[in-house]
Amino acid sequence: MNIVLSIIFFISFVFLKQMSSKYIQTQATKKNVDDVRSKFISLSVNSLLFILLFSLLLNLIDIGFGDISLFLSSIFAVLGVALIAQWSMLSNITASVLIFFIFPYRIGDKIKIESDEMVGVITDIGMFHLSIKRDDGNVILYPNNLILQKAVIKLTVAGKKTKVHAPVKINRPPLTRSNSEK
Repeated sequence: MNIVLSIIFFISFVFLKQMSSKYIQTQATKKNVDDVRSKFISLSVNSLLFILLFSLLLNLIDIGFGDISLFLSSIFAVLGVALIAQWSMLSNITASVLIFFIFPYRIGDKIKIESDEMVGVITDIGMFHLSIKRDDGNVILYPNNLILQKAVIKLTVAGKKTKVHAPVKINRPPLTRSNSEK
């Protein structure tokens, strides 16, 4: 029975991994994201998926959480101390994942960050920061966790200029007088 559950677990993991990777790749293409970043997001999502499915498998084959709680709690204690020491890095990585899925701006968009009065074009979206090229040529590295906390205005869309709508001219045939009007 445990072998059957393990096979089902493996097949489910492979299927869900392919589906999530495909979704992440379409989002990366849609948002013009670098391959390195999309691979990181894919690795993070697939690792979380593995942990969730593996925990479910352990519960199904009666290796309960209580049996491995000492091992897991010691690992989480060490990770907790390490991550608290690097809280800023962790928040930037988490913000990077959020930016990948919900940030409405793409590379090439000209933006304005309200509180800092910064205007520039997004040239790169990395794991820890956005690269913003200002009009004076300087490149500013703006932390991911701060960009989610600030009001950001999109000034132009990547590769497109703002359209100015001109009045529409309608070509009509010239009016002719009927014989009775002449």
